[in-house]
Amino acid sequence: MFKELDPVLHTPLRLAVMSLLISVKEAEFTFLKEKTNATAGNLSVQLNKLKDAGYIDVTKQFRENYPQTRCSVTPKGIKAFEEYVKNLQSYLQAGK
Repeated sequence: MFKELDPVLHTPLRLAVMSLLISVKEAEFTFLKEKTNATAGNLSVQLNKLKDAGYIDVTKQFRENYPQTRCSVTPKGIKAFEEYVKNLQSYLQAGK
């Protein structure tokens, strides 16, 4: 009855990042940091975990002599997020 929830997505910060990226497709590190209210260090660690899972791509570049990190959701990440939401709904529907 209950389906397994993806452990990569089943943490508040990683789930928040994926939710944001699903809606905007691509975002700068500073945008994600501001929206999630995470520290730079914690966000960086969590982005690396999502990247290692293949759920996001991270691009580092310079813009006007300032470093810029951009994150975008991958097709694998979209599929994993949709599956996570579907599985979570099975928990919400359990008592009905």
